[in-house]
Amino acid sequence: MLVAHYRDRPAARVAEGPAAHAAAAGAIWLDLLDATEGERAVVERAFEMRVPAQDEIAEIESSSRLRVEGDVLFLSMPLASRKDPTRHLSPLGFVLSDTRLITVRYAQSFAFDDAAAAVAGGMAAPRAGTAAPGRSDPAGAVNTFLVLLEAMVDRAADGLERLASELALLSRSVFGVEDAPPRPNNDRLLRGLLKSVGRAGDTLSELRETLLGVQRIVSFVPDAAGEWLPAAADGRLATLARDTASLADYDAQLVAKVQFLLDAALGFINIEQNNGIKVLTVVSLVGIPPTLIASIYGMNFKNMPELSWSFGYPYALLLMLASVAGPLVFFWRKGWL
Repeated sequence: MLVAHYRDRPAARVAEGPAAHAAAAGAIWLDLLDATEGERAVVERAFEMRVPAQDEIAEIESSSRLRVEGDVLFLSMPLASRKDPTRHLSPLGFVLSDTRLITVRYAQSFAFDDAAAAVAGGMAAPRAGTAAPGRSDPAGAVNTFLVLLEAMVDRAADGLERLASELALLSRSVFGVEDAPPRPNNDRLLRGLLKSVGRAGDTLSELRETLLGVQRIVSFVPDAAGEWLPAAADGRLATLARDTASLADYDAQLVAKVQFLLDAALGFINIEQNNGIKVLTVVSLVGIPPTLIASIYGMNFKNMPELSWSFGYPYALLLMLASVAGPLVFFWRKGWL
């Protein structure tokens, strides 16, 4: 899908056809989502800029993710997407020049929806006096690019705040609140605890990948863009760098909490296993004395004096019951039952 964003009218989807070139050429931002080869060709003809393929923006080397070709920046990063449940982390590519912006992505994203709304509302329009001397930013490409980065950082911050609340609730449910007794543990609760902690860890990892990608981009762009970067962009990039650094630290703190909860969950599982083994041990120990008594009086030797007792049978039964009750009372007083 190819969506063209304009300064003076609402965004519109561009379909392949005779009018596609003109529709794309008048846009300030072309957004490619799971684009076809025909849509990629439309963008390349309209902006006269190369559009990288998916395997190219999925590379993990810094030299592949951040590079300059002439006056065009080719940037890529992983993007955490909560909007598309089938693609939690997907590659995202930017093609940025002084007047043009192309994005290449393969997953839906709330951050892109926010940025599109901001562009439609005029927030990406260039400000007076922000262009470098002798150059202009007529399409607001850099401002649109910064709006996108800011939307991604805002969404990452929202995700971290939501995870912090979920982990706090999870911690209180595990350990109890103040003097309240902890919730009883069983297989279902422990499974739910491990799944919740695992999902939180996965989400934190994805958000951290996104934040690190933004960090690398905002540190690379000022030097790589050169003279055509608007003066006001330096301050916004510096703010983004500070925000991503603080969020990365907060992410690390939440990762430590996830690890703590994971250790606690494994500790509860070990306790449950130990309790199960304890029960089996008690049962086996309780069963040994009556088994021994029954074995002795079941031998039926000729000279056994108990064979002639009138009350030998009830005596053996009472003796076996006493041998069971004695260990049970002992274990109960020790607190093992």
